[in-house]
Amino acid sequence: MRVVASTPKIDEMLSAGAPVAIGVSGGKDSQAAALATIAHLDAIGHTGPRVLIHSGLGAVEWNDSLPVCEALAAHLKIELIVTGRKAGGLMERWESRWQSSATRYQELSTVTLVPCWSTPSMRFCTSELKTDVITAHLKRQFPGQTIINVTGIRREESAQRAKATIANLNVRSGARIWDWRPIVDWRVDDVFAAIDASGLDPHPAYRDFGMSRVSCRFCIMSNIADMTAAAAQPESHDLYRRMVALEAASSFAFQGSRWLGDVAPHLLDDAERNALASAKASAQLRVAAEKRITKAMLYVKGWPIRMLTDDEADILADVRREVSDLVGLKSRFLDRESIHARYAELLAAKPAEREAA
Repeated sequence: MRVVASTPKIDEMLSAGAPVAIGVSGGKDSQAAALATIAHLDAIGHTGPRVLIHSGLGAVEWNDSLPVCEALAAHLKIELIVTGRKAGGLMERWESRWQSSATRYQELSTVTLVPCWSTPSMRFCTSELKTDVITAHLKRQFPGQTIINVTGIRREESAQRAKATIANLNVRSGARIWDWRPIVDWRVDDVFAAIDASGLDPHPAYRDFGMSRVSCRFCIMSNIADMTAAAAQPESHDLYRRMVALEAASSFAFQGSRWLGDVAPHLLDDAERNALASAKASAQLRVAAEKRITKAMLYVKGWPIRMLTDDEADILADVRREVSDLVGLKSRFLDRESIHARYAELLAAKPAEREAA
């Protein structure tokens, strides 16, 4: 097994017996990180508490993910903490985000419709359902202590992760948690070699399903080969239809310009295929309509910052009527006068909001 990467700060904390929590998802990298970390802790005589922690994602998660984590915990003979977002899993988060977006649009609390899906640049799927949940749990589990949080991030994985450091203070934790990436320089062959040497099996999605990555069944970061492989698994079919239904309802494709419904259309019935085709047509018209909104009219922090001109209000009214009809929304404020009145109402509320804050 390759050696782990560390820093003087992490070494100092380990020597002092700091608690070590290893985030595990069921994927190969967290599995290898756990194996390598525990071996390292044993070798240096670490005396502090050690736990594995898994934040479940609900319906989007593979059936085998939690069992892989449980087998890992049994192998390492340490506790596995299982937690999750109290308001529901990631699918529920995507659905509620769409409902919120639709409501905000209907009430003219935003200028354009907001996509329901997480994106590579807006990964609330990771921050809200994993990082924030795990951080909150660890602070409760180890009150008053500084904690080391281990993740399986590797620089080889992507251009963004190539910039990853070995360790850093988690600024959102109130100086309570240090994030440590002990296998940051490992290659993928090192990862599988470590798992195989342990006698454990990696998640079946890799070698049985043919996936290159294991996170959600259908991930915003997945390539077409992985999404096709995921759709071929019977356990994914109900989720697939549920996600395509959200594409159809929202008129937003799962991966920007790539529609999940195009990956395995044979899994859809005629009504579902027709709804998807209609959503694609609506999406093109919605995008074209929203392009008529000038840059100066778009949502910015602190919006609205001014009243619209009559011409701008007319543009916004036309776009809102068109988009609402396309997506099936019952929007208010669809003419010049009502839009002016709504902007005046929002601007008047700002001093009261500042006083309340």
